[in-house]
Amino acid sequence: MTFPNDFLWGAATSAYQIEGAWNADGKGESVWDDFCHTPGNVKNNHTGDVACDHYHRYQEDVDHMQYIGLKGYRFSLNWTRILPNGIGHINQAGLDFYSRLIDSLLSADIDPCVTLFHWEYPRALQQLGGWLNPDSSKWFAEYTTIVVDHLSDRVEKWMTLNEPQCFIGRAHFQGLDAPGLKLPMRDALLVCHNSLLAHGRAAKVIRDNAKKSPLIGWAPVGVNRIPAIEDEAHINAARTLMMKAVINTNDPFWTNTWFSDPAILGQYPKDGLNHYKQQMDWYDPDDMKIICQPLDFYGANIYSGSLVTIDEQGQPLVQPPSINKPVTMSSWAVEPRAMKWGVKFLYERYKLPIYITENGLSNPDWVQSDGKVHDPQRIDFLRQYLLALEEAIDEGVDVRGYFQWSLLDNFEWINGYSHRFGLIYVNYETQRRILKESAHWYRQVIQQNAIPEQLVNTT
Repeated sequence: MTFPNDFLWGAATSAYQIEGAWNADGKGESVWDDFCHTPGNVKNNHTGDVACDHYHRYQEDVDHMQYIGLKGYRFSLNWTRILPNGIGHINQAGLDFYSRLIDSLLSADIDPCVTLFHWEYPRALQQLGGWLNPDSSKWFAEYTTIVVDHLSDRVEKWMTLNEPQCFIGRAHFQGLDAPGLKLPMRDALLVCHNSLLAHGRAAKVIRDNAKKSPLIGWAPVGVNRIPAIEDEAHINAARTLMMKAVINTNDPFWTNTWFSDPAILGQYPKDGLNHYKQQMDWYDPDDMKIICQPLDFYGANIYSGSLVTIDEQGQPLVQPPSINKPVTMSSWAVEPRAMKWGVKFLYERYKLPIYITENGLSNPDWVQSDGKVHDPQRIDFLRQYLLALEEAIDEGVDVRGYFQWSLLDNFEWINGYSHRFGLIYVNYETQRRILKESAHWYRQVIQQNAIPEQLVNTT
């Protein structure tokens, strides 16, 4: 089987992870700039100050995208590159950079797919309370308005927020990521609510003002549950656990429905609302009129998942991973069927076309003695996950495209530069790029619109 004729094959990145130029040409400071400049927050005290220097080397990177044959490129805008203080003064140099990048992509026949927020929150706004501030969603709408006014004549596909589960749960509740806050549950839930308001306001701004007819979605990550046995009882059990809003009180934001139900169905899931209602004294149900805006697609970031079985009482139960279960360098279980069942359950609940907006693995890649970067594990991983995606499509799930994470090795948040996710190897000292074996393999996938029979590219 081949993929649909108009299937969008792409790769993805985020601004802070690749751009560098952290204070160049009038750019303001983000919470990640501040966080990384505080010793002890990031492994080996690495920062994104230079990263892949994509800000200065974007044309080289676009040339590599064109060679691979990408049909789409998903990238985020750094809010502070456009609005140094988050609101107010516009930095034209920042807008000009993204305008040049978009023009270069279009010249290479690559569809620019823009993510408005991939965690690059302005430090100046954080000092005013950040996502806790009742005006935070209006700040985001102001930023979106400026972006749409300047770039929507050439951009069709828009994503509002990337992985709110992470920038809320990890960053505002667990304190692991920037801005490194450990808020009480009441305030963390308010951060979540305000970010959902920001999503809704941004979606409306795009819909009302875009110069080119827009396709609007977002890109959450979440929980993927896989039936241990593909019979009706286990499928129902996996579906039930995948759509629970209250799963783990130590990591309460690692959920699908707490975020996606409001954005798409216009209400918080009942199990979550009942559980948290004592800590949501600030909640106004009328906010759902802002949060729930028509969306054109669901962007799913899928990396891993867990098997679900049934206990002796007939209740769904997450199955502990086998001691022989393969894991990536990030210690994420390799579960290709997470791709199939993840998209099936999301499509069933939200009834929106799906783009896989991220999928990939971290791997300890290096330049070998022949001068090449051989990464057979990545090829095997991608092949297995794409076969599972192909199976979901064959069973009726409307999947429109796939973005591999990531185009480039890059700054991997609190892990610094110790993890490599890219199709392209980056020497961070010289900024030399080398296409890995997986990049040549992925080129074949795109050319054939199908998964090659051979595992390793022989070119």
